[in-house]
Amino acid sequence: MTNTVGAKSAPIVPAQDSLDPSVFDVFQMSGLLDDVVADYLERLIDETERAGSGGLVLQVNSTEAVIGDARLDALARRIHNAEIPIYAWVGPSGAAAYGRVAQLLAVTDEIAVSVGSSFGNIGDLAIDEELLSENFLAVAETLRDRTVDEESVREFGLTDRDSPTIAFFVLDLPGFESEIDNSGDEAVRVPVSGIRFWKLPLFDGWMHAFASPSMAYLLFLIGAGLLIFELYTAGVGIAGVLGAGCFILGCFGLDVLPTRPWAVALLVIAMLGYAIDVQTGVSQAWSAIATICLIVGSLFLFDGMGISIIALLTGIVGVSLSMISGMPAMIRTRFGTPTIGREWMVGSMGEAAEDIKKEGVVFVDGAPWRARVNRTTPIAKGDPVRVVAIEGLYLEIEPEEGGARDYREHRKSDGESDLPLDT
Repeated sequence: MTNTVGAKSAPIVPAQDSLDPSVFDVFQMSGLLDDVVADYLERLIDETERAGSGGLVLQVNSTEAVIGDARLDALARRIHNAEIPIYAWVGPSGAAAYGRVAQLLAVTDEIAVSVGSSFGNIGDLAIDEELLSENFLAVAETLRDRTVDEESVREFGLTDRDSPTIAFFVLDLPGFESEIDNSGDEAVRVPVSGIRFWKLPLFDGWMHAFASPSMAYLLFLIGAGLLIFELYTAGVGIAGVLGAGCFILGCFGLDVLPTRPWAVALLVIAMLGYAIDVQTGVSQAWSAIATICLIVGSLFLFDGMGISIIALLTGIVGVSLSMISGMPAMIRTRFGTPTIGREWMVGSMGEAAEDIKKEGVVFVDGAPWRARVNRTTPIAKGDPVRVVAIEGLYLEIEPEEGGARDYREHRKSDGESDLPLDT
């Protein structure tokens, strides 16, 4: 029977809660094999078993597993003990299955590789040999540090047919129904069984993406940078919220991936070093130390996997330039000393942006400023306040009512005469 597939292709049934046992299922598995993918695959096996699916095909493009050996072995046993047949197809063209992902595919009923894709480089076996196919075990030593193409996969006995596309692969699976269409000039096989494609749900897909090396690295640096920026702004703004979110997601990704703790520590030291010089407003020794830590930590952050060149350049160049040039300039503009004109604020009236007991935020001329109360009397939100001094990044304030005498005395203590405010 010919494998020619005509214009009519297998009907694609959208994934839904109500499963139809007359179709075959395809799970599109790409990126790193992490806990998100492993958990979803196990749930999908449960669902397809309950529906009596004709079979589950893993469409794979994954070069590394970042789950532990025990978790990998448990997933392999779930695939091995499944009540429905499970197959693996490495594709489309240009895809790859390496390392422990390739070992996991050897637990399935059949492995096929599309034209232009590769399989192998399996390393040391991490899955119990009793779960692996005999043909795979026979060539495991050959595949330890070697990758092969679709022809070699056939020669090794892992499959017995060509499978350039997912349609060709599924068409010859046991139980997949098709018929011959002789209506045209050439007889073609027309699929009768349906194919239902599955992929990670939206939230799971996001978490899977955040756990990629480049994404986790950039989120960690962006989050740390925004949090440093927030230290020199009044109140909690968008930068702080966004920075906290990015930092948490970046930490999640670094926790999932095989990171080197000492490299993560270097990145933390780098951001703290930049923060020290940002506070002074001048790039000094700490900026040089931070840049060295940033470069070394970035290059050696992950064990066994790398970060894309674009992500590395973005992280190293972007963070260093923003911390050495951009942020100090912003801080000098936003929180300049009295030598650049902030003395006019002493004696100015403002309004409390929130309830203030000791420290809080006030508005002076419509701009938010961090402030400290120089009296024990709390200030309620919306109450008028008077600026009596400037202490570093903070304005020292007092309530309007009952504060005038204290303000004059404060000026006297600084060697100034008791002059009216307008003078």
